Amino acid sequence: MSVSFTKKKNPYPHWEYENTEFDSLIRIVPERGGLVTEWRSEGKDLLYFDLERFLDKDKSIRGGIPILFPICGDLSEDYSIAGKKYLLKQHGFARDLPWSISLIKDKSGIRLKLIETDYSRSQFPFFFTLIMDVQLKEKSLQISVKIYNQSKDSMPFSFGLHPYFQVSNLQKTKIDGLPEKCIDQTNMKVTNVSDQIRILDKGVDFLSYPSSSVKLFDSLSRNVIELIYQEPMDTSVIWTDPPRQMVCLEPWTSPRNSLVTGDRKLEIKPEEYIELHTTFKHNSF
Repeated sequence: MSVSFTKKKNPYPHWEYENTEFDSLIRIVPERGGLVTEWRSEGKDLLYFDLERFLDKDKSIRGGIPILFPICGDLSEDYSIAGKKYLLKQHGFARDLPWSISLIKDKSGIRLKLIETDYSRSQFPFFFTLIMDVQLKEKSLQISVKIYNQSKDSMPFSFGLHPYFQVSNLQKTKIDGLPEKCIDQTNMKVTNVSDQIRILDKGVDFLSYPSSSVKLFDSLSRNVIELIYQEPMDTSVIWTDPPRQMVCLEPWTSPRNSLVTGDRKLEIKPEEYIELHTTFKHNSF
């Protein structure tokens, strides 16, 4: 396997993992929430990344693959653990904390690791370890996550990824594989997926439950991104933010507010762990 794993300073400090056999690479900034900032497959850059905004640390990141934990979306109110109330901001804290990074032993990709901190326990009163393996395969990016609960109580959570895929023109973009109905997250009402896809260039934020995979077609670049789901990480969120020419194709385990409503909420028993998997494939048409 012809791979390299190097620390670089430009155009921003990052780690670069490259597989020359597949003409593929990823760039990662562990200090900024374990963020994968770039994914190149067969020489094509697939992720949208707003570098100027990234360099302004007072602003939230727009681009790459932010990590969502211990919630996806926001909460309507404080949530309760053992009778005590806690507050979490949108998408949780994992995307804001520094992660450690290392090369996977077989050199197939990189491993990111996050351990709880005093800051995280003030919002989420659990001891945990997150290990996320990001592996480059031929025409694909495979992400595997292990979440360990090292507490004495069951740990409720949601986990998700928020990848930004660049497109040439939102009006020339198509999405296949979604069910007929979805939830418009701007008003939390059930609506038609086809109506949402028609207004990608106006801005959408909707959630659905696909059966196996979803494909994003860019008719100008002829790139196809396929998101392949594995239960329980099989909730899909589509988000656009015009005039940015990008589509977020997001695999979540649970909808927003699940720590309050219990809807598809996951729990890990004390001293146990859960594994999550998702794959992004790149092709052309």
